[in-house]
Amino acid sequence: MFFKLAQVAQISEFDDIIDVRSPTEFAEDHIPGAVNCPVLDDEERIRVGTLYKQVSPFEARKLGAALVARNIAHHLDSTFHDRSKSWKPLIYCWRGGQRSGSMALIFGQIGWSTAQLEGGYKNYRRQVLEDLDTLPHTLRLKVLCGPTGSGKSRLLHALARNGHQVLDLEGMAAHRGSVLGRLPDQPQPSQKWFDTQLRQAITALDPARPVYIESESKKIGMIALPDSLFARMHESECLLVDVPLAERVRFLLEDYDFYLRDGDMLQQQLGFLRNVHSREQLEAWFGMIRAGRHAQLVEELLVRHYDPLYHRSMTRHYTHLQHSQQLALPGLAPSLLDSVAASLPLDS
Repeated sequence: MFFKLAQVAQISEFDDIIDVRSPTEFAEDHIPGAVNCPVLDDEERIRVGTLYKQVSPFEARKLGAALVARNIAHHLDSTFHDRSKSWKPLIYCWRGGQRSGSMALIFGQIGWSTAQLEGGYKNYRRQVLEDLDTLPHTLRLKVLCGPTGSGKSRLLHALARNGHQVLDLEGMAAHRGSVLGRLPDQPQPSQKWFDTQLRQAITALDPARPVYIESESKKIGMIALPDSLFARMHESECLLVDVPLAERVRFLLEDYDFYLRDGDMLQQQLGFLRNVHSREQLEAWFGMIRAGRHAQLVEELLVRHYDPLYHRSMTRHYTHLQHSQQLALPGLAPSLLDSVAASLPLDS
């Protein structure tokens, strides 16, 4: 055989990681750092699959071989034309089958020290899930708690700027974690890509040092947190961020200005609360939107919806909340958050 098999644990030993799956498969999830060089694109996969089902496996393999050969030739002429003889590529497809095997065979015959990932992406995905089931229990988490508008995400970013270890779940999920948490013009990643990012972030942390993380629900938008991480957060030390209501309102008016500029979208999102609040209450909030009474709307949403929901959830789940360290912040200016972050010890 002109190529060898490699395991998931050996991924870092190679110069390049080549994902030969289709662009759609790659977009859903892939090994971090991999380059997508499909041997069959999305349309070609459909053609081959249809031929396999409607005509015969033999005709499908014949067509597939021709398409794969042309695509590999294209990648050799373009992406890999300048690779030296000492180059060591790792190639993978869905489950370590014919797609990655075809490219690995040709690359090996050229003379490159080529490896195919045994079990392919499927095996890598299994490892991701296994790691997410165990790694969170090794972390020394410090959970930033505080009601909506307390600037927990901005404090988390300040902690990162000041040398602390952080896990930014909302950043990875591209969502702010509430009914109004959707970011403008930024779709959430797939669940699989979120899991991949999370595993990569956790493995880069030093388990001997504390890791700051924001309190979250089980789901951030459409993204579900691993059960192990969710449980670890609930049993970890808490830091309670306390910000005056007026400052929280001011901050949210600034941070969610894109919603306030689009009244129709804001009404649509608040409509998801119809199972929680009465029709009369929703109509009152819709009236505030139409009248441009945004500060009043934000304060009402905090007092009547977000704060009661927060207190019920936190007291139910976070066992150390009553003994948490208090961080009383008069405001949320970046300089103040940096000062608070710098005052917290890096290693305890």
